[in-house]
Amino acid sequence: MLHDHFLHPALAQSLLPHAFDVRDGAHDEAHLVRVWRNVAEIAAVEGGDTEILVAATILHDCIWIDKASPERKRASILAANKADQVLAARGWSAERRHRACHAIEAHSYSAGITPTSLEAKILQDADRLDAIGWIGVARCFYLAGTRKAHIYDIKDPTGARRSLDDISFALDHFQTKLLHLGENFCTSTGRSIAAQRSARLQEFYQGILDEIGELGH
Repeated sequence: MLHDHFLHPALAQSLLPHAFDVRDGAHDEAHLVRVWRNVAEIAAVEGGDTEILVAATILHDCIWIDKASPERKRASILAANKADQVLAARGWSAERRHRACHAIEAHSYSAGITPTSLEAKILQDADRLDAIGWIGVARCFYLAGTRKAHIYDIKDPTGARRSLDDISFALDHFQTKLLHLGENFCTSTGRSIAAQRSARLQEFYQGILDEIGELGH
């Protein structure tokens, strides 16, 4: 059963029905399990309240807004508001709800909210780890496909002579975001894992440029 992938499986089972309002192949139950595994790996070294981390992990994407929408930066705040209601209905205290909800609102790259608690730092790191490495490559191109975006701009794949446009070209997203994500991790454990995954991301980026004949031009 899906809830058995998490610590506090009874809590996980009660929260999983609230995890998504809209699913896609990059934001689904498999994403939650991967993020939780990252959370657990980081928390095993750094510490943190695992009950709060389970709740925040499961509910962090409970409100979906398309990445192309100007409202995208509000998604994590709306998700935190929904999570507060869900956890209040389960009898959580205001203090514990606040801790879980802060982790949710601060996990988002686009929201730009600085995490101030250990749990928020762990969730932000864990979610960003799922955006880099081989799984990050897969998610990037999956999401580009849902927008019917091109893989790259045939005239200028690296954007050397134009403005980068990661809505239209999947490869541009590496420069606008993915290749830089590993620079700003909050925990030492997260930074260590991110360094490995960022190297894989860089390897893919250089490899695809080589195959399309862009390297050396």
